[in-house]
Amino acid sequence: MKIAGLRWWIVGMLFLAAVLNYVDKNTLALLAPTIQKDLGLTDQHYANIQNAFQVAYTIALLGSGIIVDKLGPRMSLALFVCWWSLANTFTSLARSFMSLGVFRFLLGLGEAGNWTASPKTVSEWFPPKERGLAIGIYTAGTPIGMTLAPIFIVWLSMAWSWRATFVVTGLLGLVWLIPWLFLCRPVKSHPLLTESERAWILSSAEGGTANGSEASGWTWTQIFRQPVVWALLFGRMLSDPVWFFYQNWYPKYLVTARGLTQADVKITWIMFLAAGLGSLVGGWLAGRLIRRGVAPERARLFVMLGCAFFMPLSLMVANAPTAMQSLLFASLIVFAHLAWLTNISALVVDVVPKSSLGSVFGIVAAGSSLGAIMMNNMVAKLLRPDALTKLVQPDAYTSWYSLAACLHIAVIPMLMWFVLRRRR
Repeated sequence: MKIAGLRWWIVGMLFLAAVLNYVDKNTLALLAPTIQKDLGLTDQHYANIQNAFQVAYTIALLGSGIIVDKLGPRMSLALFVCWWSLANTFTSLARSFMSLGVFRFLLGLGEAGNWTASPKTVSEWFPPKERGLAIGIYTAGTPIGMTLAPIFIVWLSMAWSWRATFVVTGLLGLVWLIPWLFLCRPVKSHPLLTESERAWILSSAEGGTANGSEASGWTWTQIFRQPVVWALLFGRMLSDPVWFFYQNWYPKYLVTARGLTQADVKITWIMFLAAGLGSLVGGWLAGRLIRRGVAPERARLFVMLGCAFFMPLSLMVANAPTAMQSLLFASLIVFAHLAWLTNISALVVDVVPKSSLGSVFGIVAAGSSLGAIMMNNMVAKLLRPDALTKLVQPDAYTSWYSLAACLHIAVIPMLMWFVLRRRR
Protein backbone atom coordinates (compact mmCIF):
# COMPACT_ATOMS: atom_id res chain seq x y z
CA MET A 1 0.00 0.00 0.00
CA LYS A 2 1.27 3.46 -0.96
CA ILE A 3 0.49 6.70 0.88
CA ALA A 4 -0.13 9.70 -1.37
CA GLY A 5 1.56 12.90 -0.17
CA LEU A 6 3.63 11.03 2.39
CA ARG A 7 5.93 14.02 2.94
CA TRP A 8 2.95 15.91 4.41
CA TRP A 9 2.26 13.02 6.77
CA ILE A 10 5.89 13.27 7.86
CA VAL A 11 5.59 16.99 8.57
CA GLY A 12 2.34 16.21 10.41
CA MET A 13 4.33 13.97 12.75
CA LEU A 14 6.85 16.78 13.25
CA PHE A 15 3.91 19.04 14.11
CA LEU A 16 2.71 16.58 16.76
CA ALA A 17 6.25 16.28 18.17
CA ALA A 18 6.37 20.07 18.51
CA VAL A 19 2.96 20.05 20.25
CA LEU A 20 4.22 17.49 22.77
CA ASN A 21 7.52 19.34 23.13
CA TYR A 22 5.83 22.54 24.20
CA VAL A 23 3.10 20.94 26.28
CA ASP A 24 5.83 19.22 28.31
CA LYS A 25 7.97 22.34 28.46
CA ASN A 26 5.20 24.69 29.53
CA THR A 27 3.50 22.52 32.12
CA LEU A 28 5.78 24.11 34.71
CA ALA A 29 5.07 27.69 33.58
CA LEU A 30 1.31 27.17 33.69
CA LEU A 31 1.35 25.53 37.12
CA ALA A 32 4.11 27.73 38.55
CA PRO A 33 2.00 29.48 41.25
CA THR A 34 0.69 26.13 42.53
CA ILE A 35 4.07 24.38 42.41
CA GLN A 36 5.88 27.33 43.98
CA LYS A 37 3.43 27.30 46.88
CA ASP A 38 3.60 23.51 47.30
CA LEU A 39 7.41 23.33 47.22
CA GLY A 40 8.09 26.71 48.85
CA LEU A 41 9.87 28.25 45.85
CA THR A 42 10.62 31.97 45.35
CA ASP A 43 10.62 33.80 42.01
CA GLN A 44 14.42 33.54 42.01
CA HIS A 45 14.12 29.78 42.51
CA TYR A 46 11.70 29.70 39.58
CA ALA A 47 14.10 31.68 37.39
CA ASN A 48 16.98 29.36 38.36
CA ILE A 49 14.91 26.28 37.51
CA GLN A 50 14.00 27.77 34.12
CA ASN A 51 17.68 28.52 33.57
CA ALA A 52 18.64 24.94 34.49
CA PHE A 53 16.40 23.87 31.62
CA GLN A 54 17.92 26.49 29.31
CA VAL A 55 21.54 25.58 30.18
CA ALA A 56 20.84 21.92 29.39
CA TYR A 57 18.92 22.98 26.29
CA THR A 58 21.87 25.05 25.06
CA ILE A 59 24.35 22.23 25.62
CA ALA A 60 22.03 19.73 23.96
CA LEU A 61 21.47 21.93 20.91
CA LEU A 62 25.17 21.69 20.11
CA GLY A 63 25.38 17.95 20.78
CA SER A 64 22.05 17.01 19.25
CA GLY A 65 23.00 18.56 15.90
CA ILE A 66 25.97 16.20 15.69
CA ILE A 67 23.74 13.25 16.62
CA VAL A 68 21.21 14.19 13.94
CA ASP A 69 23.91 14.47 11.25
CA LYS A 70 25.31 11.07 12.29
CA LEU A 71 22.14 9.02 12.95
CA GLY A 72 19.73 10.83 10.65
CA PRO A 73 16.45 12.45 11.70
CA ARG A 74 14.40 9.25 12.09
CA MET A 75 16.35 7.55 14.88
CA SER A 76 17.67 10.72 16.48
CA LEU A 77 14.19 12.25 16.89
CA ALA A 78 12.88 8.97 18.33
CA LEU A 79 15.74 9.06 20.85
CA PHE A 80 15.05 12.68 21.81
CA VAL A 81 11.28 12.24 22.23
CA CYS A 82 11.76 9.13 24.38
CA TRP A 83 14.28 10.94 26.61
CA TRP A 84 12.25 14.11 27.21
CA SER A 85 9.00 12.17 27.75
CA LEU A 86 10.60 10.10 30.51
CA ALA A 87 12.18 13.20 32.06
CA ASN A 88 8.81 14.96 32.09
CA THR A 89 7.16 11.93 33.70
CA PHE A 90 9.83 11.81 36.42
CA THR A 91 9.18 15.49 37.23
CA SER A 92 6.15 14.25 39.16
CA LEU A 93 8.62 12.95 41.78
CA ALA A 94 10.09 16.41 42.55
CA ARG A 95 10.08 17.32 46.24
CA SER A 96 12.33 20.40 46.39
CA PHE A 97 14.00 23.18 44.44
CA MET A 98 16.98 20.93 43.75
CA SER A 99 15.08 17.88 42.50
CA LEU A 100 12.77 19.98 40.34
CA GLY A 101 15.81 21.69 38.84
CA VAL A 102 17.45 18.33 38.07
CA PHE A 103 14.37 16.99 36.29
CA ARG A 104 14.03 20.20 34.27
CA PHE A 105 17.71 19.95 33.34
CA LEU A 106 17.12 16.42 32.04
CA LEU A 107 14.05 17.64 30.13
CA GLY A 108 16.18 20.31 28.44
CA LEU A 109 18.74 17.72 27.34
CA GLY A 110 16.04 15.88 25.40
CA GLU A 111 13.79 18.64 24.11
CA ALA A 112 16.50 20.54 22.23
CA GLY A 113 16.91 17.73 19.72
CA ASN A 114 13.43 18.29 18.31
CA TRP A 115 14.62 21.56 16.77
CA THR A 116 17.69 20.09 15.07
CA ALA A 117 16.03 16.90 13.79
CA SER A 118 12.92 18.64 12.39
CA PRO A 119 14.66 21.02 9.94
CA LYS A 120 16.94 18.17 8.85
CA THR A 121 13.82 16.14 8.06
CA VAL A 122 12.37 19.02 6.04
CA SER A 123 15.62 19.39 4.06
CA GLU A 124 15.39 15.72 3.05
CA TRP A 125 11.69 15.69 2.14
CA PHE A 126 10.86 19.15 0.70
CA PRO A 127 12.08 21.47 -2.10
CA PRO A 128 12.87 25.16 -1.30
CA LYS A 129 9.47 26.53 -2.31
CA GLU A 130 7.72 24.12 0.08
CA ARG A 131 10.16 24.38 2.98
CA GLY A 132 8.72 27.58 4.40
CA LEU A 133 5.25 26.06 4.66
CA ALA A 134 6.61 22.76 5.99
CA ILE A 135 8.63 24.56 8.66
CA GLY A 136 5.62 26.76 9.37
CA ILE A 137 3.45 23.68 9.92
CA TYR A 138 5.73 22.02 12.44
CA THR A 139 6.59 25.36 14.06
CA ALA A 140 2.85 25.87 14.52
CA GLY A 141 3.01 22.88 16.84
CA THR A 142 4.75 25.15 19.35
CA PRO A 143 1.89 27.62 19.84
CA ILE A 144 -0.81 25.02 19.18
CA GLY A 145 0.69 22.96 21.98
CA MET A 146 0.62 26.06 24.12
CA THR A 147 -2.96 26.80 23.02
CA LEU A 148 -4.03 23.37 24.21
CA ALA A 149 -1.78 23.38 27.26
CA PRO A 150 -3.59 26.04 29.34
CA ILE A 151 -6.90 24.19 28.91
CA PHE A 152 -5.58 20.63 29.16
CA ILE A 153 -2.97 21.14 31.87
CA VAL A 154 -5.07 23.34 34.16
CA TRP A 155 -7.95 20.85 33.83
CA LEU A 156 -5.68 17.88 34.65
CA SER A 157 -4.16 19.63 37.65
CA MET A 158 -7.58 20.59 39.01
CA ALA A 159 -9.05 17.11 38.35
CA TRP A 160 -6.13 15.25 39.89
CA SER A 161 -2.94 17.09 40.89
CA TRP A 162 0.03 18.88 39.37
CA ARG A 163 2.09 15.70 39.78
CA ALA A 164 -0.38 13.58 37.80
CA THR A 165 -0.29 16.21 35.07
CA PHE A 166 3.42 15.61 34.47
CA VAL A 167 2.85 11.85 34.27
CA VAL A 168 0.05 12.07 31.70
CA THR A 169 1.79 14.62 29.44
CA GLY A 170 5.05 12.65 29.57
CA LEU A 171 3.47 9.34 28.55
CA LEU A 172 1.88 10.89 25.45
CA GLY A 173 5.35 11.22 23.88
CA LEU A 174 5.99 7.49 24.15
CA VAL A 175 2.77 6.83 22.21
CA TRP A 176 3.98 9.22 19.46
CA LEU A 177 7.01 6.98 18.78
CA ILE A 178 4.91 4.20 17.20
CA PRO A 179 3.61 6.03 14.09
CA TRP A 180 6.86 8.01 13.71
CA LEU A 181 9.02 4.90 13.36
CA PHE A 182 6.45 3.41 10.97
CA LEU A 183 6.14 6.44 8.65
CA CYS A 184 9.59 8.01 8.59
CA ARG A 185 12.11 5.91 6.67
CA PRO A 186 14.77 6.71 4.04
CA VAL A 187 13.26 8.33 0.95
CA LYS A 188 15.11 6.15 -1.57
CA SER A 189 13.85 2.86 -0.12
CA HIS A 190 10.58 3.88 1.55
CA PRO A 191 7.99 1.17 0.75
CA LEU A 192 5.00 3.49 1.32
CA LEU A 193 6.18 6.29 -0.99
CA THR A 194 4.66 6.59 -4.45
CA GLU A 195 7.17 6.60 -7.30
CA SER A 196 6.04 10.03 -8.51
CA GLU A 197 6.55 11.58 -5.08
CA ARG A 198 9.88 9.81 -4.65
CA ALA A 199 11.06 11.22 -7.99
CA TRP A 200 9.84 14.71 -7.01
CA ILE A 201 11.65 14.60 -3.67
CA LEU A 202 14.92 13.22 -5.02
CA SER A 203 15.02 15.68 -7.93
CA SER A 204 13.98 18.79 -5.98
CA ALA A 205 14.77 18.51 -2.26
CA GLU A 206 18.42 19.43 -2.37
CA GLY A 207 19.62 20.81 0.94
CA GLY A 208 20.92 24.36 1.11
CA THR A 209 22.19 26.67 -1.57
CA ALA A 210 25.83 25.85 -1.01
CA ASN A 211 27.73 24.51 -3.95
CA GLY A 212 31.24 23.77 -5.12
CA SER A 213 33.52 22.80 -2.27
CA GLU A 214 30.70 23.30 0.22
CA ALA A 215 28.47 20.65 -1.33
CA SER A 216 29.98 17.93 0.88
CA GLY A 217 29.31 19.95 4.03
CA TRP A 218 31.22 22.13 6.44
CA THR A 219 33.61 21.07 9.16
CA TRP A 220 33.14 22.67 12.59
CA THR A 221 36.01 25.03 11.84
CA GLN A 222 34.36 26.06 8.57
CA ILE A 223 30.99 26.54 10.30
CA PHE A 224 32.42 29.10 12.71
CA ARG A 225 34.17 30.90 9.85
CA GLN A 226 30.85 31.59 8.11
CA PRO A 227 29.66 35.17 8.83
CA VAL A 228 26.10 34.15 7.93
CA VAL A 229 26.11 31.55 10.73
CA TRP A 230 27.10 34.21 13.28
CA ALA A 231 24.43 36.56 11.94
CA LEU A 232 21.73 33.90 12.29
CA LEU A 233 23.01 32.96 15.76
CA PHE A 234 22.91 36.55 17.04
CA GLY A 235 19.61 37.10 15.24
CA ARG A 236 17.97 34.39 17.29
CA MET A 237 19.82 35.32 20.48
CA LEU A 238 18.37 38.84 20.36
CA SER A 239 14.87 38.13 19.02
CA ASP A 240 13.83 34.81 20.58
CA PRO A 241 13.82 36.11 24.20
CA VAL A 242 10.55 37.83 23.28
CA TRP A 243 8.93 34.46 22.59
CA PHE A 244 10.48 32.82 25.67
CA PHE A 245 9.10 35.61 27.84
CA TYR A 246 5.54 34.96 26.68
CA GLN A 247 6.01 31.24 27.34
CA ASN A 248 7.69 31.39 30.75
CA TRP A 249 6.60 34.67 32.35
CA TYR A 250 3.46 36.07 30.77
CA PRO A 251 1.08 33.66 32.59
CA LYS A 252 2.72 34.76 35.86
CA TYR A 253 2.43 38.39 34.76
CA LEU A 254 -1.32 37.99 34.29
CA VAL A 255 -1.64 36.55 37.80
CA THR A 256 0.69 38.89 39.71
CA ALA A 257 0.25 42.16 37.79
CA ARG A 258 -3.23 41.81 36.26
CA GLY A 259 -5.07 40.02 39.05
CA LEU A 260 -6.03 36.81 37.22
CA THR A 261 -6.33 33.54 39.14
CA GLN A 262 -4.50 30.29 38.34
CA ALA A 263 -7.68 28.98 36.67
CA ASP A 264 -8.05 32.21 34.64
CA VAL A 265 -4.63 31.68 33.03
CA LYS A 266 -6.15 29.21 30.59
CA ILE A 267 -7.34 32.27 28.63
CA THR A 268 -3.78 32.47 27.24
CA TRP A 269 -4.87 29.89 24.66
CA ILE A 270 -5.92 32.92 22.59
CA MET A 271 -2.34 34.19 22.47
CA PHE A 272 -0.87 30.83 21.56
CA LEU A 273 -3.47 30.23 18.87
CA ALA A 274 -2.41 33.57 17.36
CA ALA A 275 1.19 32.39 17.44
CA GLY A 276 0.25 29.20 15.58
CA LEU A 277 -1.49 31.20 12.89
CA GLY A 278 1.58 33.42 12.64
CA SER A 279 3.88 30.50 11.90
CA LEU A 280 1.58 29.26 9.14
CA VAL A 281 1.04 32.69 7.63
CA GLY A 282 4.78 33.46 7.73
CA GLY A 283 5.65 30.27 5.85
CA TRP A 284 2.80 30.72 3.37
CA LEU A 285 3.71 34.34 2.56
CA ALA A 286 7.35 33.49 1.90
CA GLY A 287 6.35 30.52 -0.26
CA ARG A 288 3.96 32.70 -2.28
CA LEU A 289 6.76 35.20 -2.98
CA ILE A 290 9.13 32.39 -3.99
CA ARG A 291 6.57 31.00 -6.44
CA ARG A 292 6.40 34.49 -7.99
CA GLY A 293 10.13 34.34 -8.70
CA VAL A 294 11.59 36.05 -5.62
CA ALA A 295 14.79 34.38 -4.36
CA PRO A 296 14.08 32.33 -1.19
CA GLU A 297 16.41 34.39 1.03
CA ARG A 298 14.93 37.70 -0.13
CA ALA A 299 11.36 36.44 0.28
CA ARG A 300 11.97 35.32 3.86
CA LEU A 301 13.77 38.54 4.84
CA PHE A 302 10.96 40.65 3.36
CA VAL A 303 8.39 38.82 5.51
CA MET A 304 10.64 39.20 8.56
CA LEU A 305 10.93 42.94 7.97
CA GLY A 306 7.16 43.25 8.10
CA CYS A 307 7.10 41.21 11.33
CA ALA A 308 9.65 43.51 12.98
CA PHE A 309 7.30 46.49 12.71
CA PHE A 310 4.77 44.75 14.98
CA MET A 311 7.16 44.62 17.92
CA PRO A 312 6.74 48.18 19.29
CA LEU A 313 3.27 47.02 20.35
CA SER A 314 5.10 45.49 23.35
CA LEU A 315 4.66 48.82 25.09
CA MET A 316 0.89 48.40 24.85
CA VAL A 317 1.04 45.00 26.59
CA ALA A 318 2.13 46.75 29.77
CA ASN A 319 0.02 49.89 29.37
CA ALA A 320 -3.30 48.44 28.20
CA PRO A 321 -6.09 49.28 30.70
CA THR A 322 -7.40 45.72 31.10
CA ALA A 323 -5.95 42.21 31.18
CA MET A 324 -7.91 41.23 28.05
CA GLN A 325 -6.57 44.21 26.08
CA SER A 326 -3.06 43.33 27.24
CA LEU A 327 -3.63 39.76 26.04
CA LEU A 328 -4.81 40.97 22.62
CA PHE A 329 -1.66 43.07 22.11
CA ALA A 330 0.45 40.11 23.29
CA SER A 331 -1.34 37.97 20.71
CA LEU A 332 -0.37 40.33 17.89
CA ILE A 333 3.25 40.25 19.01
CA VAL A 334 3.53 36.47 19.16
CA PHE A 335 1.71 36.20 15.81
CA ALA A 336 4.45 38.34 14.26
CA HIS A 337 7.28 36.61 16.11
CA LEU A 338 6.25 33.11 15.02
CA ALA A 339 6.06 34.30 11.40
CA TRP A 340 9.58 35.68 11.97
CA LEU A 341 10.78 32.43 13.59
CA THR A 342 9.45 30.29 10.73
CA ASN A 343 11.41 32.33 8.21
CA ILE A 344 14.67 32.64 10.12
CA SER A 345 14.56 28.85 10.56
CA ALA A 346 13.98 28.40 6.82
CA LEU A 347 16.93 30.70 6.12
CA VAL A 348 19.21 28.22 7.87
CA VAL A 349 17.93 25.42 5.63
CA ASP A 350 18.39 27.65 2.57
CA VAL A 351 22.03 28.61 3.12
CA VAL A 352 23.58 25.54 4.79
CA PRO A 353 24.74 22.30 3.08
CA LYS A 354 22.35 19.49 3.97
CA SER A 355 25.04 17.26 5.47
CA SER A 356 25.91 20.01 8.01
CA LEU A 357 22.38 21.19 8.69
CA GLY A 358 21.89 19.51 12.06
CA SER A 359 25.14 20.89 13.47
CA VAL A 360 24.56 24.43 12.18
CA PHE A 361 20.95 24.51 13.29
CA GLY A 362 22.04 23.41 16.76
CA ILE A 363 24.62 26.20 16.93
CA VAL A 364 22.15 28.83 15.74
CA ALA A 365 19.46 27.60 18.12
CA ALA A 366 21.97 27.69 20.98
CA GLY A 367 22.01 31.45 20.48
CA SER A 368 18.27 31.41 21.08
CA SER A 369 18.74 29.50 24.33
CA LEU A 370 21.44 31.88 25.56
CA GLY A 371 19.08 34.77 24.89
CA ALA A 372 16.41 33.03 26.98
CA ILE A 373 18.83 32.65 29.90
CA MET A 374 19.67 36.36 29.79
CA MET A 375 15.97 37.24 29.63
CA ASN A 376 15.14 35.00 32.62
CA ASN A 377 17.86 36.64 34.70
CA MET A 378 16.78 40.13 33.70
CA VAL A 379 13.12 39.56 34.50
CA ALA A 380 13.95 37.88 37.82
CA LYS A 381 15.99 40.95 38.83
CA LEU A 382 13.16 43.28 37.80
CA LEU A 383 10.76 41.28 39.98
CA ARG A 384 13.00 41.30 43.05
CA PRO A 385 10.91 42.57 46.01
CA ASP A 386 11.60 46.07 47.34
CA ALA A 387 13.97 45.97 50.31
CA LEU A 388 11.64 48.08 52.48
CA THR A 389 8.12 47.03 51.49
CA LYS A 390 9.03 43.41 50.53
CA LEU A 391 6.65 43.82 47.58
CA VAL A 392 7.25 43.66 43.83
CA GLN A 393 6.78 47.10 42.27
CA PRO A 394 3.65 47.43 40.05
CA ASP A 395 5.69 48.57 37.03
CA ALA A 396 8.43 45.94 37.43
CA TYR A 397 7.82 44.52 33.94
CA THR A 398 7.92 47.88 32.13
CA SER A 399 11.67 47.87 31.42
CA TRP A 400 11.42 44.46 29.80
CA TYR A 401 8.49 45.43 27.58
CA SER A 402 10.39 48.56 26.47
CA LEU A 403 13.42 46.51 25.46
CA ALA A 404 11.30 43.90 23.68
CA ALA A 405 9.77 46.63 21.53
CA CYS A 406 12.99 47.20 19.57
CA LEU A 407 14.88 43.87 19.47
CA HIS A 408 13.63 42.62 16.08
CA ILE A 409 14.07 46.02 14.44
CA ALA A 410 17.68 46.07 15.64
CA VAL A 411 18.36 42.57 14.26
CA ILE A 412 16.88 42.84 10.75
CA PRO A 413 19.62 45.06 9.17
CA MET A 414 22.32 42.60 10.30
CA LEU A 415 20.48 39.63 8.81
CA MET A 416 19.82 41.44 5.53
CA TRP A 417 23.45 42.43 5.19
CA PHE A 418 25.04 39.02 5.84
CA VAL A 419 22.42 36.77 4.20
CA LEU A 420 22.09 38.81 1.01
CA ARG A 421 25.83 39.45 0.90
CA ARG A 422 26.39 35.68 0.94
CA ARG A 423 23.89 35.21 -1.86
CA ARG A 424 25.69 37.77 -4.02
